[in-house]
Amino acid sequence: MSTIGEAERKAQNRVIDLLCGDKSGNIGGLGWRYLDNWQKREGNANIETELLRPWLLKRDYAPDVVTQAIARLEREARMEGTKLYEANQSFYELLRYGVAIVPGPSDAPITVRFIEWADPTANDLGVAEEVSIKGKDARAWNKRPDLVLYVNGIALGVVELKKSTVSVGEGIRQTLDNQRPEFIRHFFTTVQITFAGNDSEGLRYAPIQTPQPYWLAWKEGSAITGPLDRDVTQMMVPARFLELMHDFTLFDAGIKKIARPNQYFGVKAAQERVRAHEGGIIWQTQGSGKSLIMVMLARWIRETLPDARILIVTDRRELDGQIKEVFGNTGDKVRRARSGNDLMAALADPTDRVICSLIHKFGKREEGELADMVADIQSAKIGAPVGDFYVFIDEAHRTQSGKLARAMRQVLPNAMFIGFTGTPLLRSDKETSLETFGPYIGKPYRFDEAVADRVVLDLRYEARDIDQRISAPTKIDAWFEARTRGLTPVAKATLKQRWGTLQRVLSSRSRLDQIANDIILDMEMKPRLKAGMGNAMLVAGSIPEACKFFEIFRNSGSVLAEKCAIVTSYKRAAPELTGEETGMGETEKQYVHRVYTDLLGTTSEEDYEEEALRLFKKEPGRMKLLIVVSRLLTGFDAPTATYIYIDKQMRDHGLFQAICRVNRLDGDDKDFGYIVDYKDLFRNIESAVDDYTSEAFDAFDKEDVEGLITNRAEQADEDLRTARDAWFGLMDGVEQPKSDNEIYAYFSSPQGIDNDPDAEEKARRRQALYKISGRFARAYGNIAVEPEDSSFNELELDEIRREVERAIGIRDAVRLHSGDAVDMKLYEPAMRYLIDNYIRADDSEVVSHLDDLSLIDLVESKGADAVSALPSVSKRKRENIAEAIENNVRKLIIEETPVNPRFYERMSDLLTDLIRQRRDEAIEYAEYLERIATLVRDAKAGHGKNYPASITTIGQKALFDNLGNDEVLTLKVDRAVRETAPFGWRGNNMRERRVRRCLEQVLDNPAIVEQIFEILKNQNEY
Repeated sequence: MSTIGEAERKAQNRVIDLLCGDKSGNIGGLGWRYLDNWQKREGNANIETELLRPWLLKRDYAPDVVTQAIARLEREARMEGTKLYEANQSFYELLRYGVAIVPGPSDAPITVRFIEWADPTANDLGVAEEVSIKGKDARAWNKRPDLVLYVNGIALGVVELKKSTVSVGEGIRQTLDNQRPEFIRHFFTTVQITFAGNDSEGLRYAPIQTPQPYWLAWKEGSAITGPLDRDVTQMMVPARFLELMHDFTLFDAGIKKIARPNQYFGVKAAQERVRAHEGGIIWQTQGSGKSLIMVMLARWIRETLPDARILIVTDRRELDGQIKEVFGNTGDKVRRARSGNDLMAALADPTDRVICSLIHKFGKREEGELADMVADIQSAKIGAPVGDFYVFIDEAHRTQSGKLARAMRQVLPNAMFIGFTGTPLLRSDKETSLETFGPYIGKPYRFDEAVADRVVLDLRYEARDIDQRISAPTKIDAWFEARTRGLTPVAKATLKQRWGTLQRVLSSRSRLDQIANDIILDMEMKPRLKAGMGNAMLVAGSIPEACKFFEIFRNSGSVLAEKCAIVTSYKRAAPELTGEETGMGETEKQYVHRVYTDLLGTTSEEDYEEEALRLFKKEPGRMKLLIVVSRLLTGFDAPTATYIYIDKQMRDHGLFQAICRVNRLDGDDKDFGYIVDYKDLFRNIESAVDDYTSEAFDAFDKEDVEGLITNRAEQADEDLRTARDAWFGLMDGVEQPKSDNEIYAYFSSPQGIDNDPDAEEKARRRQALYKISGRFARAYGNIAVEPEDSSFNELELDEIRREVERAIGIRDAVRLHSGDAVDMKLYEPAMRYLIDNYIRADDSEVVSHLDDLSLIDLVESKGADAVSALPSVSKRKRENIAEAIENNVRKLIIEETPVNPRFYERMSDLLTDLIRQRRDEAIEYAEYLERIATLVRDAKAGHGKNYPASITTIGQKALFDNLGNDEVLTLKVDRAVRETAPFGWRGNNMRERRVRRCLEQVLDNPAIVEQIFEILKNQNEY
C-alpha cells in the first residue's frame, strides 16, 4: 500500500514488482525478469554482451556471425565525432532492420536481427536497478539511473522515479542532465524511451533530448487508480514497449519523436480498418500531430502489405510541398507529382511506394475528357495504376466530394480512402463526407482534450470595436446623384447593394488605420510581442484590404514598417488587368497589381513568400506580422503565432483553423494564444469550439451512410423540376413567338420608364426574371455535378442544359436592354473614394474584459444561457439586428426599389443606417460578452470571496464553505486527511473506508461525514 510522501525506494520496489513479479530473476509480473542491483557492479554498459550473445546464439546464428554483429552494434553505439541525435538514429536503424553480416568471401550476407519485434516474448527482457555508469572521461561525472530496461542486453529504456511529494519535473531534469556531455551522454545512444514518474503524477515519457515542456503523459482508460501503477502497466508491458519503438518512433529533421496517445490510438484504429479494407475519417484536432499519424500509418501499411502503395492527396500547393517535406524528414522517399501526366506515370510505377499529389491533378482535363482518360488507362494507352492503393486525403472536409473525388475513384477503383481532418464533420458536410470515406476511425481527439493534455494551448479572446460616423451627408448625396444620373432605379439599387454594405463600410481607410494603430501599439506593449519570439497574424477581409493594411504599416514609421509581409493567393498576371482601364481612376484589381509590383519588382511571389515565412518561423524578431486573407490559415505546417487579429467574417472550419494558428506550444513564455476580434465573431467561435469539443459529431456507424446519396439525389431532382416549372410559368406571359421583341416588350420599357405606364409592373417582372433564372441555373448545376445519381437521363439533362443557357441569356439581355445593368468598373474608384473620405473612424475600444478567462472556460459557460439571461429588450435587439442589414439593405433595396424608389433614396441614409446598426450591435455584443464573463467567473470561483489567512488552497476553501465557515475544524479535517489518505484511495473500497474513519474521528454527524467525503473525492489535492 502506498501513502502520500512515502520514500522513493518504496515506489521503485513496487515498480520492480509490477514489471518482474519479484526479484528472483525469473520472468514474472508484466513479463520482465529482475537482473539485480547494479550499483556496485563494474563495467555497466548500454550493450551487455553477456546477455546479448547467448540470445543471438539461441537464434541459430553462427558464433562468428554473432561476434561480427555485436562488434558492429557496439561500434554504432559509440559516439565518435557524432552528435547524440545522429548516433541514436543510426543505432535505431540497426535495431529496427538488423545488420547484414557476410560470414565469408563467397557467402551470401546474413541479416542479424537484435530484437524479435513480432514476438515480444521471444526476447530476453530484463530490469536492472541503480545502474552505475561511469562518465565518458575523467572530466565527466558518474551517474546512476534508477531503472534500466534491457532487451537482449541492449539498454532501451531508462526510468527515473521520485516520491509523490517531489515533482516529476525533477526526474525529467535529472534524465536530461544525464544526457549532457558532462555526465553520461554516451550511455543514451541505445536508449529509445526515457521515463520519469512519481505516485501522484504518474509517468512522463519522451525520446532522448526532449525539452521538459514536451514530455508526454500516457492517457488510456484503466481500472487501476494509482497513476504510476496504471502508467507502468500500460506502457511497459513488453508488447506495447516494443511497439512504441518499432511503429511509433520517428526521427524528424533533427528531432526524435514518439507518438502521443492520441496518435497511437488513431493509428491503431486505422490499422484495424486497413485490415478490413474499410475507409473512414481520422479526426485529430488542429495542432495535435495529424501529419505524423499519416507518416506512421503509411510506414506500417508499406511494411505490413508488400503490394501496398500510398497516395497522399491535398487540395493546396503549400500542403502538397509540406507533406513531401515531413515524409522526407522522417526518412521516407516520396514522389511528388508535378503534373497530371506525371501523376499517372507515378501511379503506374510500382517502385514509387509513396506519392503525393494535388487533387486537381486528377481533374486538369475538362469533364468530357475525364471519361477519355479512364478509357485510355483501360485500353493501355496510359499505364494503369499498379499495386494496392491506400489514399490519404488531407483536410478531408474540403476535398471529399465533386468531380475530382469521383475522378480519383475512377482512376483507382479498388483503393481504400482515409480522410484526415483537424475539424469535425459539421452538419453542412456530414453527408458527403460519410458517403466518400465512411465513419470516423477511432475516437476523435477534440480541442479541449488536446488543451487538457497540453498538446496545444488554450486561447484567450478580446473583442475590439471601432465606432464610425458620416462626416458630410449632403456631400455624399450630391456626389451620388451626380455620378449616377441616367441610371434606372434598379441600376442605382444594384450600385448601392454593391457598395452600401456593412463590409464596405468596415473597409474604410480610416477604420483600417485604427486597426493598424492598435497592432503597432500592441507590438510595443504586449510582453510576448515585444519579446524576440513573439509575432502575430492579421486576417484581412479581402486582398485589396490586405494591400491597404500593408501600405499603412510600411508607411507607419513604426517597428512594423520593415517587419511585416503580405501573403495571399494573388499572383500578378497581365490578363487580370485586361478590361480594367476605364479612364475614371484606379480599380481594385489595378490597385492590388500596383501594390504587389511596387513591393516585389522582378521578384516572384513564391520567392517573396518563402523568405517571409522563413523569417516569420525562424527569425520572428525580423518578421513580426504576416497579413493574410485565406492562405496560411490551414494545414499542419502553417506558421504559428502568439496573436491573431481577425478583421474578416469567418465561421466553422475556416474560423477554427484560423484561431488555431496561435494555439501551438512555442517556448516556456507562451501560456496562451490570443485572439483579437474586430468582427464580433465570438458567437461563431463559441459555436465552432463547441462543435470541436462536443460529442455531437462523434459516432457515425455504417448505417449512417446508407441512403444518403439517394435522399440527396431525390431532393436535387425535385428542386430542378420546381425551378424549371417556375421558369416556364414566368415565360408563359410572353406573347408568341416569344422572340427577342416579345421578350423585351414584356419585361422592359424600350421608350423609357417615364413614358411607360406599365413600368412598375415590368420592374416586378424583371425582378422575378432575375431570381427565377438564377434558381433554375443553380438547381441544374447541383445535378450536373453528380448526374449518375439523378433520375433524369442524359437526353433530358442535355435538353435542360440548353434551356438553362437560354434562361441565363434572356436574363442578361433583359438586364442590359432595360438599363438595369450597371458597369461597376466605371463607378468602383469613385465609390471607394466616397467610403474612404466621408466615413470617419474613432479609436478602437475593447468591448470585452476577458483577460483572465480562457476560451474553453467561456465555451463551457454555455453562452446560450448567458443570452437567455439578458434582458428581453437586449435579446430582441440581437435577433432583430442580425436581420436588419439583410432585410433593409438587400431585400428592400434590390427587390422593392422599383416599386418604392424613395426607400433609401439617399446614399447617406443607407450608410448612416448601416453605421447605426453596427453601433447598436456592438453595444449589445458588449453586454453579451460581459454577461458570459460574469457567469464564467462565478462558476470558476466555486467558493466565496473572503477566507481567513490560513485557508489558502481550493480544497481548504471547499471544506471551509461546507463546514459552517469554521476555520479550526476546516484545518483539522484537512490535516487529518493529508496524514491518513493512502495513495490511490479513490475507487478502492478498503482505502476509502480508511478515509471515512479518519473523518469520523473529527466530525460527529454521519451526514456531514458523507458530505465531506464526497467533496474530498472531487478535490484533486487530497
